Amino acid sequence: MAGIFVAWLVTSVSLFIISRLPLGIEIDGFGKAVVSAAVFGILNAFLRPILGFIAFPITFLTFGLFAVVLNAIIFGLAALLVPGFRLRWGIVSALIGAIALSVINSLIYQLIPGLTV
Repeated sequence: MAGIFVAWLVTSVSLFIISRLPLGIEIDGFGKAVVSAAVFGILNAFLRPILGFIAFPITFLTFGLFAVVLNAIIFGLAALLVPGFRLRWGIVSALIGAIALSVINSLIYQLIPGLTV
């Protein structure tokens, strides 16, 4: 259970950092980043497996690169569902945001020893 809260906090911090970079992602404050991380996690838990199953042939043909597009879709849906979380450039911001979120999450987990999901 503690792993879920750690992942939620790391994703919240990552989203807040991403919103401060000039990537076209706008989040009103850290509170909205926390809510956005929760929505992102819920969408990843419930919707991602369904989309992954449906998109498996495309993902297979693109050697896994379509998984980035799936992440962008989940990222964009989270932005649609949370007021105060906006994508300035639409799908381009979602693609950039999904990549940046995975990179920053990985960096945070690597920089702080003892964090595990």
